[in-house]
Amino acid sequence: MHSVAALGKASYPVESAPSFNTWFLVIGGLLVVMALSGSLLKRLPLSASLVYLLAGFGLGGYGYNLLRIDPLRDAPLLERLSEVAVIVSLFTAGLKLSPPLSDRRWLIPVRLAFLSMTLTVGLIALAGHFLLGLPIGAAILLGGILAPTDPVLASDVQVEDAGDRDRLRFGLTGEAGMNDGAAFPFVMLGLGLLGLHPLGEGGWRWLAVDVLWATAAGLGIGYVCGLLVGRMVLYLRREHKEAVGLDEFLTLGLIALSYGAALFAHSYGFLAVFAAGLALRRAERGAVGEDAPLEVKAAAAAGGGEEEIATDPEHAPTYMTSAVLSFNEQMERIGEVALVLLVGGLLTESLLPRAALWFVPLLFVVIRPVSVRLGLLGSRTSRSQRRLTSWFGIRGIGSVYYLMFAVTHGLPEPLARPLIGVTLTTIAASIVVHGISVTPLMNRYAARVRGPHGHGGGAQIQNGDADK
Repeated sequence: MHSVAALGKASYPVESAPSFNTWFLVIGGLLVVMALSGSLLKRLPLSASLVYLLAGFGLGGYGYNLLRIDPLRDAPLLERLSEVAVIVSLFTAGLKLSPPLSDRRWLIPVRLAFLSMTLTVGLIALAGHFLLGLPIGAAILLGGILAPTDPVLASDVQVEDAGDRDRLRFGLTGEAGMNDGAAFPFVMLGLGLLGLHPLGEGGWRWLAVDVLWATAAGLGIGYVCGLLVGRMVLYLRREHKEAVGLDEFLTLGLIALSYGAALFAHSYGFLAVFAAGLALRRAERGAVGEDAPLEVKAAAAAGGGEEEIATDPEHAPTYMTSAVLSFNEQMERIGEVALVLLVGGLLTESLLPRAALWFVPLLFVVIRPVSVRLGLLGSRTSRSQRRLTSWFGIRGIGSVYYLMFAVTHGLPEPLARPLIGVTLTTIAASIVVHGISVTPLMNRYAARVRGPHGHGGGAQIQNGDADK
């Protein structure tokens, strides 16, 4: 195993940072363009993320060189930006999932997020060590960075609302929500093997603290925070007509509260935020049942101080979660714009390794499918659902965060640069190939589920026997 001392300390070049004026012009102009062309993009076989990536690429080193971002020098900034984008998206993913934890549908995302992801880490680590020539610690670190699927960029394949019962969408949403936190132990293991994180004798500290405690405490803290805050808000609104409005503050406050509490307890904040979203949804379902009135959702999305609905004993729970989800989805889109734009701007010739030409296809068409097929053995999923789950292992902002987390925790430049190159290339390739294929593949899947006469999809989705 190579030691960090032998590789030398991190020595990163210093360049001028991009001006805030540039950021205002670029992001402002891009947001306006996307707002005006949103309807057109929905009809084309590409995602909004692909447009952001191309814009960042054109404004980066290959284009006008307006976005002068260095992933080593600016790692702290990139870490914080990606961290905020991920926790907002994880909270959104949790809010979208309404079935109780006792529902058998949870077996699919749990198996994907833990079993399939562990297999993915192992296979990536083998490829990194034996084919890329990385030390075993860096190879495991690369597996932890690239194994989790992304909750930010995978919105096109996630559940469309809390009532969506499709196993494919539910599985991909739950997987993205859980495995961003479940990947942390592997990142810490990789850093530990490189001498950058204490593992304890025989790895006892890593197993006891980084795996068992941090995972269980993160989920527990987030769930308790979400449940307590949700029930408190509902009590005040239904019984005393108080705590009305400012649902944006409720969203930001619950995200920050659950994330901060988890970090203070030395547990995983990503899992806590996801669990908080789940708990807030369960607070609603526990109060009104499974079927929420559509008119309440529409009123919440419209906003405008619907005080009567917000304090109505019957409608208050649905109004609360719908208003929070609507605001959170807008924040999620803004974070997506900023981070994907940065990824595009980071793509320079010096960071694009030749090894990515074979590594990316290996990950997309071998490692991900093998891991998913093994993880879902015996599950109640159809062949088409397993194929699409294998394909839509979208990499994105979560991988950026883990990469920058490693850099800011002392990853030396001789190891940082190849990991940055492989990671950024994989993310960019994922945005391109998955962004182009998501619309036609999901439309085809939806048509198969509906059947030749355009109906019967509910039972097929529910039972998972479409396209057997």
